[in-house]
Amino acid sequence: MKNTLVQPYLFFGGRCKEALEFYRTALGAQVDMLMHYKDSPEPLPPDKVLPGWENKVMHATFRIGGTTLMASDGCEEGASFEGFSLSLAVSTEAEADRAFAALAAGGQATMPLTKTFWSPRFGMLTDRFGLGWMISVVA
Repeated sequence: MKNTLVQPYLFFGGRCKEALEFYRTALGAQVDMLMHYKDSPEPLPPDKVLPGWENKVMHATFRIGGTTLMASDGCEEGASFEGFSLSLAVSTEAEADRAFAALAAGGQATMPLTKTFWSPRFGMLTDRFGLGWMISVVA
């Protein structure tokens, strides 16, 4: 398992394009690949995709810094991100402040940025899509 990767795959329940644009603006995310349901090389099972979702995102890969994440609209409306958070490690307090403010826009700060015993700046939030984030400065 030497070359094995674990990568988050996020399902945005109909808001994937909006989320990708938000992360592009907030964090400088780069979309490497995006495929709509209508562009699938194989027919979709008729009972798996909601009617009218032809232009929704079937699969996307995007990068934030050196990390590749995957995303989709999934097969149903609504997203549920429970039991985990994404951890964003940055180099400076100014970067932490900027990232925290950008991700918290339209979301909710659950722990404001503050000094901790492990980092000069750490905070937690839930973004507008319900995705949890932990922002920290690498000490």
